Amino acid sequence: MSGVLAVLEQRDGTLHKMSLEALAAAQQIGAELDLLVFAAVIGKGIEAIAQSLAGYKLTKIHAIDHDLLQQYTPDGYAAALKQLIEAHRPKYVIFPHTYQVRDFAPKLATALDRVLVSDVIAHRIDGAELVLVRQLFQGKINADVRFAGDPPYFASIQAGAFRADTLQTGTSAVETTTPDLKPEQIRTKPLELFRESARAVDLGAAQVIVSVGRGIKEAENIPVVQKLADALGAELAASRPICDNGWLPLDRQVGSSGQTVSPKMYVAVGISGAIQHLVGMKGSKTIVAINKDPEAPIFEVADYGIVGDLFEVVPALIEALKK
Repeated sequence: MSGVLAVLEQRDGTLHKMSLEALAAAQQIGAELDLLVFAAVIGKGIEAIAQSLAGYKLTKIHAIDHDLLQQYTPDGYAAALKQLIEAHRPKYVIFPHTYQVRDFAPKLATALDRVLVSDVIAHRIDGAELVLVRQLFQGKINADVRFAGDPPYFASIQAGAFRADTLQTGTSAVETTTPDLKPEQIRTKPLELFRESARAVDLGAAQVIVSVGRGIKEAENIPVVQKLADALGAELAASRPICDNGWLPLDRQVGSSGQTVSPKMYVAVGISGAIQHLVGMKGSKTIVAINKDPEAPIFEVADYGIVGDLFEVVPALIEALKK
């Protein structure tokens, strides 16, 4: 293979929404380094989902199919992928940074005597070398990470770091393989999946979102931002401190412990932009930030920024929208 392999996550025949972002990352890295790009999907009876990827520009799609992969286990997934990687020898293996990947990918990398660079937010090419960017100390520092030693090199991509709508279309073939797995290799016994209670609000379906942060100061001021949301025909959302304080329901929270959204427009009002919040919204098509601190991290991802007091800016925006 000697290219870039994107390992995609699926459940019950449906791709995880971050899988296509990881595939977009693989395509971009492959194009920049002149490497072939492959994809892999794991499970049982996954021909249909593998075929759904055939419209993207890939060299090949590997459907790894086995009875013991019908339910996710770290032992099964790591063993199956180890066989694929040893057989085809990709240079880079790219994952979406999901809870499932966090569970099995370090085990897989260790089984091959390699390390996993997790939670990657960006990349660049330095010469012919891939440099990955991770954030440290809750987003206060960006660190460049370079691979050492021989490939394969493993990395997981943070939500929103790459956009699925940049995927290149094409025609690719599907190859189904059956790994050599035995029941005694699977040491864990999956139980019933945890189901979240139904959310009253599906922010993921919203086209426009106005989100409020701790800059609103107190619960009594929430209606100021609600009026802006109403004027834009938007859903009202919030950063974690607002929901932790009970000022808005938990199903309005955006971020790593809330909902991940990618609306056409995201308006961040009084939100500083901690990494936990950025994870949930930086895939938005257009980001507008309102904050009185010109050094707030939110401005690093914003397409439009307004430095000012939200209690002056928001009413002015509402007035302009009414006109």
